[in-house]
Amino acid sequence: MNTYQTIELEIKNEVGIVWLNRPEIHNAFNEVMISELIDVFEHINENEDIRIVVLRGRGKSFCAGADLNWMRNVARYSYEENYKESLNLSLCFYNIYTCAKPTIAMVHGAAIGGANGLLAACDFVYADEETTFSLSEVKIGIVPACISPYVTKRVGEYGSKELMLTGKRFKGSEAAHHRLVNKSLPGEQLELHVDFVISLLKTSGPKAMTHCKNLLYDISNKLTLQDAIEYTARMIAEIRASEEGQEGMAAFLEKRKPNWVVEQ
Repeated sequence: MNTYQTIELEIKNEVGIVWLNRPEIHNAFNEVMISELIDVFEHINENEDIRIVVLRGRGKSFCAGADLNWMRNVARYSYEENYKESLNLSLCFYNIYTCAKPTIAMVHGAAIGGANGLLAACDFVYADEETTFSLSEVKIGIVPACISPYVTKRVGEYGSKELMLTGKRFKGSEAAHHRLVNKSLPGEQLELHVDFVISLLKTSGPKAMTHCKNLLYDISNKLTLQDAIEYTARMIAEIRASEEGQEGMAAFLEKRKPNWVVEQ
């Protein structure tokens, strides 16, 4: 496993916890963190010891957005250099969004600018109700370009306009209202709720969850309704005949737990 400078991967009880680990600057990201996040999510896809992924931040904040020192350098880049750097940022969000395992973002403290791309690309987002959110790019004369596909999927077009054009700051309850996060909770309840969601996910077939994520990706991004007729029929036929599908259906009919459920 690779050693990282700006993040950590901790594996506990089949959960891979990806820690943003620059607490001294509120986990602001730079080109190193972006590259390391791309790498770690590629590794997670291949790691059979990981069934569920949690993305969170060390210290006082989830992520304060882009590192100011990195931004100073980027401001001096040529167009081609900017384009290359931005492609990496877009790939980072895409790798999180297309991760083969269920992903959960745990958000606290602050989620500013590009941090909202990290959380919006996850399957589930749970936030401390005191978290400060802002899609503040317009305040410095730029746009939230690379994060926009993922934020807009969650928030919708007009909600995105409200948050992105104003660049306003808002708390967890408003983030939940806009559906940027699934749920906003008092800080002391956040860990308990995420543990509960993880316990639910662990009762689901690991391969079935990956297939389900692929299904939702394809019907949301690639297929017409007509295309989906054959695609969905073929998918369920293949999965019913698979080893995991056979075990799951047998367990249901025999009124027992399937073999991927481990008694705690």
